[in-house]
Amino acid sequence: MDSGIGLLAATAAVRRLRPDADLILSLDPDGMPWGPRTPEDLTGRALAVAEAAAAHRPDALIVGCNTATVHALPALRARHEPLLPVVGTVPAIKPAASGGGPLAIWATPATTGSAYQRDLIRDFAGGVAVAEVPCHGLAEAVEHADESAIDAAVAAAAALTPPEVTTVVLGCTHYELVAERIRTAVRRPGRPPLVLHGSADAVAAQALRRIGRAPDPGAAAEGTLTVLLSGREGALPAPALAYAEGRLLRAVTPAG
Repeated sequence: MDSGIGLLAATAAVRRLRPDADLILSLDPDGMPWGPRTPEDLTGRALAVAEAAAAHRPDALIVGCNTATVHALPALRARHEPLLPVVGTVPAIKPAASGGGPLAIWATPATTGSAYQRDLIRDFAGGVAVAEVPCHGLAEAVEHADESAIDAAVAAAAALTPPEVTTVVLGCTHYELVAERIRTAVRRPGRPPLVLHGSADAVAAQALRRIGRAPDPGAAAEGTLTVLLSGREGALPAPALAYAEGRLLRAVTPAG
């Protein structure tokens, strides 16, 4: 679940681990974007999107959005657990900091400098130089597959990233859809290859652990795909097909 196509990264990660999994994508085009909403309003939207997904009796619910995880995860867990495990998405600050090099956290302006992100830095990145980089307009540009806007937003964030940075944490699920463009924009000549840390693979693995299933990437690609748009059954939004993750889901998934 997510307000938009930021959930594609985690969804594709699940599909790669379990091609036989039946997937339900619950989006909220009527209420997006969630970022500018108050925490209470966002939580209400997230609960509604989760209810639409829960009606299909899934084994687990992945909150494929950093902002929704920050504000709505407690309410979602209170409503659905223990019958329905709820897996949130947290920026990969801990594994990124374990490398020891200077790192940058690319996140939405609302998340950058927030108490939530500062707490993660304090808990998991002590002793490591951390630059918090606000990425103005990047999530929105990715959501609409607006190529020129993506280029402009990535370039602006790259300009705010200190030259000594060797590792970038992608603190918004939308950013994982344009990871290679970010890598190209940030890498400096003569510097080591840039390391990017997203959350999708870890979230997918955690979801499987929560339901007691092992990865089986060689399983038959027989999993179905159901797309819910503010509770209504529909199709993947057209911008999703601009990204490899969206095309993967369309290519290997029969109609739900």
